[in-house]
Amino acid sequence: MAERKPIESWLTDMDGVLIHEGVPIPGADAFIKKLRETGKPFLVLTNNSIYTARDLHARLARMGLEVPVENIWTSALATAKFLDDQRPGGTAYVIGEAGLTTALHDIGYVLTDHDPDYVVLGETRTYSFEAMTKAVRLINAGARFICTNPDETGPSLEGPLPATGSVAALITKATGKEPYFAGKPNPLMMRTGLNAIGAHSETSAMIGDRMDTDILAGLEAGMQTFLVLTGLTTQAEIDRFPFRPSKIVQSIADIVERV
Repeated sequence: MAERKPIESWLTDMDGVLIHEGVPIPGADAFIKKLRETGKPFLVLTNNSIYTARDLHARLARMGLEVPVENIWTSALATAKFLDDQRPGGTAYVIGEAGLTTALHDIGYVLTDHDPDYVVLGETRTYSFEAMTKAVRLINAGARFICTNPDETGPSLEGPLPATGSVAALITKATGKEPYFAGKPNPLMMRTGLNAIGAHSETSAMIGDRMDTDILAGLEAGMQTFLVLTGLTTQAEIDRFPFRPSKIVQSIADIVERV
């Protein structure tokens, strides 16, 4: 079996890898600092479509993690890139927050509820029955159904919250139409991210805390994969999956020396 090429570029998930409930995970600052010092291309990824890259840059900076805006890649940006490639200058009815609406505005999309090309579903803390009803009717009338990510729940201090995947399931049940998910584990998010930093999958690695999204997406995009045990996946759960990461480490601190 051919030996893997040295890792020249790094992609890493954010929640569960670099931060946990608003606090940096030990080693995250050293990892980001080492990447910036070596000049290796890197991206911090998140399936969360609520925030813009600028919002996330500011949020990380407050925690002492200096990640440039251009090194942040969200499912909202991946969705916008996909739509721009598929149907440039199109129209969309959007359920989501500023991260998604800004990304679509930036590619020249018009946001409308009048005969849109797409219904685009992202995350929001205020899913409304009215908005979901409108989405159902527009999809039934011919709009194509797109979702930023398939995550069924999201984290909060009070416990899990229903997320995009759960609301997508409701809309699918009402319309009979399955959405196209642009975010992880779709390798599309990885490949568009790699293209954004001029990297190649053969010499790139993906770091994540979830087997079903981060590791699967990295694997399907042809990258080496590192699973950290500081997030959602425990050591005991790994063998339940039909695939494995390239390497399992305790935390991001164990990867600093590899950069």
